Amino acid sequence: MAYKITDELPAFIGKPMDWALVVMKIIATFSGFLMAFTFGAVVIIRYGFGGDLFAYEEWLLGISIVGFFAGAVLASERKLHINADILGIIIHNPRLIWWRSLVILVIELVVILFIIYASYLAIEYDLSRPRLRGTPVLRIPFVTWRIAIMVAFGFMATYSAAYLYVHIRKGLGLPLKADTLEEAAE
Repeated sequence: MAYKITDELPAFIGKPMDWALVVMKIIATFSGFLMAFTFGAVVIIRYGFGGDLFAYEEWLLGISIVGFFAGAVLASERKLHINADILGIIIHNPRLIWWRSLVILVIELVVILFIIYASYLAIEYDLSRPRLRGTPVLRIPFVTWRIAIMVAFGFMATYSAAYLYVHIRKGLGLPLKADTLEEAAE
């Protein structure tokens, strides 16, 4: 049965996560349109008029990084990341399937939390330098992109933790909100 993960969480957690998804959809859509428009403009300006769009690579790189990670957050919410797990094919025992899923969710969360920590260390390193490193022309600090990446992984960790929470609830035999709504409708 399909359910929306944020609906299975307490409202004070699930509602802000829903709002974050709206923001991520806007960011991903905006960055996608901006990249398409910019590349189209570059082709027209460069090959049509023999000109150059000044330093577009620098600001577009930052926007594309933020847009990419906003899309990754959306994929985390829907569990659409690629999963190359051969055990899902050969294990048929429901109890073993639950334990396998638990192990996968815990590993996923631990890896994401490690990446957040590594991002924090990269940001801390950048901020400890006497002068922030940045892009050559516009001097956009690299630390801004690292902060965006850390925030995105933070959201990804939040959705991974939500799936882990719901998975444990199901394993304990506690009903999901979607199940109780379905029973009430019958």
